[in-house]
Amino acid sequence: MKHSLQLRLSQHLTLTPQLQQSIRLLQLSTLELNQELERILQENPLLEREDGILERPAATMSGTAASSAEPAPAAEAEPEEASEPANESTEFSAVDDAPPAGYRDETEEGDYPQHAAEAPTLRAHLLAQLSLTNLSGRDAQLVALLIHSLDEDGYLTQGLEELLATLPEELEVELDELHIALKHLQNFEPVGIGVRSPGECLALQLAALPHDTPHRGEALKLVNNHIDLLATRDFTKLKKLLRCDDATLRAVQKLITGLNPRPGRGFSSEETRYVVPDVLVKKVKGVWTAALNPEAMPRLKINQLYADILSRNRNAGSQQLATQLQEAKWLIKNVQQRFDTILRVGQAIVDRQRHFFEHGEVAMRPLVLREIAEAVDLHESTVSRVTTQKFMRAPRGIYELKYFFGSHVTTEAGGAASSTAIRALIKQLVSAENARKPLSDGQISEILSQQGINVARRTVAKYRESLQILPVNLRKTI
Repeated sequence: MKHSLQLRLSQHLTLTPQLQQSIRLLQLSTLELNQELERILQENPLLEREDGILERPAATMSGTAASSAEPAPAAEAEPEEASEPANESTEFSAVDDAPPAGYRDETEEGDYPQHAAEAPTLRAHLLAQLSLTNLSGRDAQLVALLIHSLDEDGYLTQGLEELLATLPEELEVELDELHIALKHLQNFEPVGIGVRSPGECLALQLAALPHDTPHRGEALKLVNNHIDLLATRDFTKLKKLLRCDDATLRAVQKLITGLNPRPGRGFSSEETRYVVPDVLVKKVKGVWTAALNPEAMPRLKINQLYADILSRNRNAGSQQLATQLQEAKWLIKNVQQRFDTILRVGQAIVDRQRHFFEHGEVAMRPLVLREIAEAVDLHESTVSRVTTQKFMRAPRGIYELKYFFGSHVTTEAGGAASSTAIRALIKQLVSAENARKPLSDGQISEILSQQGINVARRTVAKYRESLQILPVNLRKTI
């Protein structure tokens, strides 16, 4: 075999560490960016914040359009109390003038720090009620077993027979004992706890109402026997079964819809999540303008003390500091470039969606990533990173940048209508419809066609479902 050397020229893209960091920072949300900066600040002594404090938003919100909410203020640090030796005596004496531990003079100014008490969970709330009952030890243990088997809505997720099968045989628990324990549990607050179905839950709540409540009897009969017909809005059949007129059935329906089919949800520990917008939009001299939110921009700088030490000592031992100095410079540049790119993309979106800011969703125009990418001279993938988990605050609310992009539907005039605008029109039509004769998807399609927007019935159905609007048969009322 003959050996030879060959020279070949080729081109390939190499992602330098600086470029990799730039791409990573660009796709991070504001919360994730601050978490990343906090980590780097702890590792790199050459980098610091101008204000010395790392501002961190509490949380972020996902979704195509977030609710309008201001960022939560940072909690102030509580001063540390000086530790003092505890007095053995709990009484004042002529020798020792120090008050006992925990004593507070009423003349002292200021208050102790106030802490919000945590809301009790459903399980803790029920177990607290159980501790106040006069049940025997065995019965109380069975009720506690049922409490631990409830889901977050307060429903018993397992049947009693299935639950009995999971208990050890040596306990000799009988099914009748579980039925009795369930009856005890269903007497607890909130009313409707420990049920197996929505109908049983509503029936317990109706039974707890005063006997002279109007239409209570008809409502009990309905939820016990005909709850499926109410769910499907089959009012004609319901009137025959209950032998009542429209007015009575309307009153019965109002009584039932005023109940709570998920009584346990009031004890859920869902936390409010907030958004810190990256871009602020306002109208300046008749022109909609985008600006960066200063609250979302971290202010970083080089630690001058370490930089001066490095400039005076250029020996081999300072190589690590030199590397960290270069990394700090890269980070400051990449963070600034991140926000500059967000602002460019944000302003390009505002320029093309100015009618939305003036008139709302019905004026949204079709927009794709390619159009913005060409306008700001960036790749589509870069624009996609910029518009993901980045938010814009406008007079109409807070929106994710991706919200302004959408497909289009052709119009009879040869133009195009945004899918967002069509959803807004469908929402308007449904909100203004006659509740006794709601509009079907085909009728909505015909109305949109009369307005010059060609939308098929199945497309209307898809948009309606995305808006969480019920189908025509479930929107009908008496």
